[in-house]
Amino acid sequence: MADTSANIPAFGTLLTAMVTPFTVDGKVDYQQAAELAVKLVDDGCDGLVVTGTTGETSTLTDEENVGMFRAVKEAVGGRAAIIAGTGTNDTAHSVHLSRLAADVGVDGLLIVTPYYNKPSQAGVRAHFEAVASSTDVPVMLYDIPGRSSIQIAPDTMIRLAEHPNIVAVKDAKADFAAATRVMAETDLLFYSGDDGLTLQWMALGAVGLVGVTTHVATRRFRELIDAVNANDFGTARKINFELEPVVRATMTRVQGAVAAKQILKWQGVLPNSVVRLPLVEPDEAEIVTIREDLAEAGMVFS
Repeated sequence: MADTSANIPAFGTLLTAMVTPFTVDGKVDYQQAAELAVKLVDDGCDGLVVTGTTGETSTLTDEENVGMFRAVKEAVGGRAAIIAGTGTNDTAHSVHLSRLAADVGVDGLLIVTPYYNKPSQAGVRAHFEAVASSTDVPVMLYDIPGRSSIQIAPDTMIRLAEHPNIVAVKDAKADFAAATRVMAETDLLFYSGDDGLTLQWMALGAVGLVGVTTHVATRRFRELIDAVNANDFGTARKINFELEPVVRATMTRVQGAVAAKQILKWQGVLPNSVVRLPLVEPDEAEIVTIREDLAEAGMVFS
């Protein structure tokens, strides 16, 4: 198993799965994306995932995806790892988008389990291997059965680890027993894909977090991860408890991109909270609940 404490991994330890800012008329706002990327890195992120789930990738065109990769790369490339979300449920399309991302010069690719199609594990493996073989860019697997309807089985993940370009996993299924087996038998670097389980994942051996709540509490998550890496679990537990209502507000009341954009608007980071259909902005009752959660953490907005 790889030593996850000796060095900071190439993808970093605190990665935000960035929202994609839009103008009021629904166009991608690349300038706002660049400014958000700079703020996130200034506040402690050493990696950014661009146009993943939270980036509303499923409603972006290829041109818009590539535009986001380029805008963020130009803004913070060299200061943080740029991971492009290029996975879809169409292998050929995923290969095409991955090659476009590679041409931009991204540092990694986030490839989600094929959704909707429900392939066999043999098909899952063939899909990931085809995408990973299409460029020289290292790949982070994204295991999220809550969205894809299927998991990456441990045996499949162990076989995928043999591919030289597959180096990491974003785990959003919280099967700690399965992850323990994969960590024990491979050198894959694990990242928590659940904001509220960062401490638990890192205690198991994960190297960090790919988060959404990290948009709105970046510095506190940086402190949490640094405390774990310093073996200061007392401090880590304290921060974890303090972050719970923020995670609740961002991840449990409405879809994560919707909540993150709303809170970023309240914080004055984004000028609006526009999302693309089929996502919609929070209604009044949802806004009240989100505000109540945030107030528990001392985050009150006028």
